Amino acid sequence: MPSLSALLPLAGTDLVQPVAAGGRLVTAALVAIALLVVLITVVKLHPFLALIIGALTVGILAGENVNDVLTSFTTGFGTTAAGVGTLIALGAMFAALLAQSGGADQIVDTIVGRASGRALPWAMALVGAIIGLPMFFEIGLVLLMPVIYLVARRARVSLVTVGIPALAGLSAMHGFVPPHPGPVTAIGYLHADLGVTLALGVLVAIPTIIVAGPLFGSLAGRWVPVDPPATWDTDERVGERRPSFGLTLATVLLPVVLMLGKAVLDIRIDDPENTVQQVGDVIGNPFVALLIAVLVAMFTLGGRSGMGRTGVSETIGASLPPIAGILLIVAAGGGFKQVLVDTGIGTVLAHWADGANVSVLLLAWVLAVLIRLATGSATVATITASSLMIGLVSGLSTTETSLVVLAVGAGSVFFSHVNDAGFWLVKEYFGMSVGQTIRSWSLMETVLSVTGLLSVLVVSIFV
Repeated sequence: MPSLSALLPLAGTDLVQPVAAGGRLVTAALVAIALLVVLITVVKLHPFLALIIGALTVGILAGENVNDVLTSFTTGFGTTAAGVGTLIALGAMFAALLAQSGGADQIVDTIVGRASGRALPWAMALVGAIIGLPMFFEIGLVLLMPVIYLVARRARVSLVTVGIPALAGLSAMHGFVPPHPGPVTAIGYLHADLGVTLALGVLVAIPTIIVAGPLFGSLAGRWVPVDPPATWDTDERVGERRPSFGLTLATVLLPVVLMLGKAVLDIRIDDPENTVQQVGDVIGNPFVALLIAVLVAMFTLGGRSGMGRTGVSETIGASLPPIAGILLIVAAGGGFKQVLVDTGIGTVLAHWADGANVSVLLLAWVLAVLIRLATGSATVATITASSLMIGLVSGLSTTETSLVVLAVGAGSVFFSHVNDAGFWLVKEYFGMSVGQTIRSWSLMETVLSVTGLLSVLVVSIFV
């Protein structure tokens, strides 16, 4: 990874000129972030409203005209909603089809059914990663809990021993791999290549899941013994029968293959006039890739499971209301980001980091960690940290920019605690005390974050 001193002269013309003195801009950003933390954690204000207030605070304290601040915010809001928002919506549709058709159950049963004994935690980590690829963390957790209970009962081990590996798989996908909101948002803000980031994200996620999943889970299961409940009731699926394992897995991997294919063509052909590359650029575009995946899933998952046209339509429609809050938060984060960019705070931070000789990857991780600890939200941490990093990635190569995205993603999952909704979700589903949840789930997230950063640093040496 090049030093920032080598990058800044090259990128100087790309950096936004600060609207005020550096000290005033840094103070404005710190006050706005502190206000964001207080509003979310103390006042319990919805992050959507908190981000709006935070954006206005940054601009006003920086000395910008209020109308200019509003223009920046609405521009960022609209751009983000049009880009990231569509991907989140398509991802939710795909995940709903996977769950309601029984395809997710088929993946779980096929993989877990072939594992036994010591291989069970590894199988659960694999299941968590595959299910976590298209699904939001919360949806994946609810979907996997019956399996975690059943496997723990049959193997006669602590719920934590088999549950932590599955959670590690889910969380790693959420933090590192598109099309999840965090990575996609950071990719958009930092203008990273989605295909390259996806490939590197999977590469980084593998060792990270192994360390934070089966290896850490075996230790956590010893000091946090939790017996699974005797029974567990699940919601009825819409589909009458399950699609096959091969067909389901191929459908899940379809958007990943299309996006990776675009990255390969860009590297191998590298000719904008080439017809093959032009076709690859279209179908490998994340919006088109996910749209194709949803349309294919309507037949391979919905049709094959006997859902019928009405069932498929209702399933897709029902997938959108639950993500409305996420869409608004991410879009408001885009507005907050744009205000930060337009004040020139990124330029100030870039020159500060240059003088301090700070690693851009480490700085990205630390910023995300601090905001994650303060707000409890991985999404808010990703939005804010990547916003602050915009001025520092100008001049970086495509691969290096993608690694910055992954460093932010690693920091965004650091030490989930009592201000994180996911903490309470895990606590209640696993039936643990607060102390047990900290010793298992919170420590797992910390191991995941640190291992993810170390993996990113190792990859940066060779690429």
